[in-house]
Amino acid sequence: MTTAPAADQRRLLDVQALDTRLDQIAHKKRTLPELARLVELASQVTDLHTALVTSQTAVSDLQRELRKAEADVEQVRVRAARDQSRLDSGQGSPKDLQALQSELVALGRRQAELEEVELDVMERLEAHETALAEVTTAHESLAQKRAAVEAERDAAYAALDADAESVRAERAAAVEGLDAGLVTLYERLRAQLGGKGAGALRGRRCESCRLELNPLDVEAIVKAPQDQVVRCEECGRILVRLPEPARG
Repeated sequence: MTTAPAADQRRLLDVQALDTRLDQIAHKKRTLPELARLVELASQVTDLHTALVTSQTAVSDLQRELRKAEADVEQVRVRAARDQSRLDSGQGSPKDLQALQSELVALGRRQAELEEVELDVMERLEAHETALAEVTTAHESLAQKRAAVEAERDAAYAALDADAESVRAERAAAVEGLDAGLVTLYERLRAQLGGKGAGALRGRRCESCRLELNPLDVEAIVKAPQDQVVRCEECGRILVRLPEPARG
């Protein structure tokens, strides 16, 4: 049977109240709305990053395709210019000059075809560059939103941490000098029973589990020595008896 001064048992309720506040602060820290918002933003950032990479890849591929198309057109232009120069010089046999004229006609058709390809690539590149600019802007905007929410989360963390530090200081003062065996029992029960190790007996009700106790159990608890640490028959927590209110 555990015993502890009745005054210590009553002070244990103050410790329990402070521990409950610490648990509430910890719960609030785990469930800040900013955390859910950050999860949502992280999902959006992931989706946008995928779109951004896809768009960047498409632009890069089209830029490479455009450089090839421009090189193909330039190659035909150089050859046509060379043939035209030879034709203008009048050097060579009539047969050679006629061949140059035929080649120039063919080169003109080829150049027109290649310029059409070049134009098509340029148009597609322009469309993808526009899309890339939009995705980039959206990505940057989302990054700014995430940074703002992270700042809000950090500010909330700081406030809750400061509150917790204050409560821990109060708890240290409240537990100081309490019966060691009582505190050990309380801490063990609190760890086993969801953060609550003690509660007051009010009438027939245990304030920890909120259940009405059997009248015979209540009678036995009331008659027990004041320094006896009694437990709730329903939840097993320390049951603290309070002084009877003064009657006028």
